[in-house]
Amino acid sequence: MKFKTLIILGFILLLFSCKTYTIPVESFRKQMTESGNEKLRDVEINNPISYWNLKYQASSVKSIVVVDKNGNNVELENSPKLEMRITRKSGKKYILLFDTVIVENDTLKGARSRMFQNLRREIPLKDVEQIEIQDSGKVYKYQ
Repeated sequence: MKFKTLIILGFILLLFSCKTYTIPVESFRKQMTESGNEKLRDVEINNPISYWNLKYQASSVKSIVVVDKNGNNVELENSPKLEMRITRKSGKKYILLFDTVIVENDTLKGARSRMFQNLRREIPLKDVEQIEIQDSGKVYKYQ
């Protein structure tokens, strides 16, 4: 019974500890297509569920300016704990790992998983209605 209570409490804390920001599609496009941001680099992060690190390719974006719930601009440093929630004009929603996202030929490309890098998604920016970026508070760190 205590274990079940701890899991529920942990889930509730996780829900309320995340900060979510929005970014207009045009601002996202402009920031992601600045010189150098279209390139991928090899990175390594800690893996909190095992003893070995994860290696994958991440975008070269250093930071991104987003809007908080009060309408203020906030600069977020790119990190493996950021996630993107994309809402298409059709209403479908997708989650991508922000540090894997690049914009190439007006198409947003990113990974859905670090362990399975072949699980990638490509979304034309003209089909995107809303972009949200969530600071999940996960314990991932670049090594």
